[in-house]
Amino acid sequence: MKYVDEYRDADLCRRYAAAIAAKVTRPWRIMEVCGGQTHSIVRYGIDALLPPGLELLHGPGCPVCVTPLEMIDRAITIAAKPGVIFCSFGDMLRVPGTRTDLFGAKSEGADVRIVYSPLDALSMATKNPDREVVFFGVGFETTAPANAMAVREARRLGVPNFSMLVSHVLVPPALGAILSSPDCRVHGFLAAGHVCTVMGMDEYHPIAARSRVPIVVTGFEPADILQGIHMCVAQLEEGRAEVENQYARSARPEGNREALRVVEEVFEVVPRKWRGIGSIPASGLGLRAAYAAHDAERRFDVGALSAEEPAECISGLVLQGIKKPSACPAFGTRCTPETPLGAPMVSTEGACAAYYRYRRAGS
Repeated sequence: MKYVDEYRDADLCRRYAAAIAAKVTRPWRIMEVCGGQTHSIVRYGIDALLPPGLELLHGPGCPVCVTPLEMIDRAITIAAKPGVIFCSFGDMLRVPGTRTDLFGAKSEGADVRIVYSPLDALSMATKNPDREVVFFGVGFETTAPANAMAVREARRLGVPNFSMLVSHVLVPPALGAILSSPDCRVHGFLAAGHVCTVMGMDEYHPIAARSRVPIVVTGFEPADILQGIHMCVAQLEEGRAEVENQYARSARPEGNREALRVVEEVFEVVPRKWRGIGSIPASGLGLRAAYAAHDAERRFDVGALSAEEPAECISGLVLQGIKKPSACPAFGTRCTPETPLGAPMVSTEGACAAYYRYRRAGS
């Protein structure tokens, strides 16, 4: 299949791996930011192709994983209210809150429904004018345009019973937080190609220059990742710290300007708490005052709800690249996809889920 098989070509991947091995002269640690990249790395054994001393760290680029515990509790609280239809993508329904998850809330009588687009939820609101329809707006820059368009369309059409519980997060501030941590182990980044397809690359240049770390915008197939690693290693070995684009078939330096205009119109930058990491300034998106009528957090007055992460879960350390999932004492025993302690074991992009599925016996 064109555009898939060619990026999974075993001979091409082996050539990239040999080129990386020929380039490396000292230990380096490179963080892949996106959970989709993590799953490809673990599934295809990409890290096993790399020379000794070159380590891949798993980053915080899984929106399900970084959605804070209290936001799940807010979602469950809203879903349990009479007359509410709570809509979400399926990967959020098993994320544990303090007491239960959205599936548990559904089993207790809440009207929780899986949708495939925020516009599905908006359509549901127009067909059920006597019900409050709430969509769980979670994600990075990639999903922000579609969610912004749904809110803008709800206001344009005058759909008063549609609202959105917003938990959007932004990648560049998270990279800055990781680099500023005293526990930072990162020498270079593989940035997520789909995020840059929307947002562009301008925000990465100050990070690369300030922290002297190369950032390579990379795709998600094995050949993409290995080429991205080679580009990052070349920069490290040559003492460069630049933003490069491996994913040029999709990502452009300027991003998608039309999508960015919609996001800018509907959302504003706000502080956001990240599950297992804590609050990061200017790292999220919230609805602007002009769209407050469609803000579920305000409409249902759940903004004051807070919660503490379970002490046993080390997801914060995993999301910062400090520990691997298999280093967790609960991994594969008390924490499984069926009985998760944290979101990285649930999400299809979570590092813990990847290790459980493809590498349960070890790291």
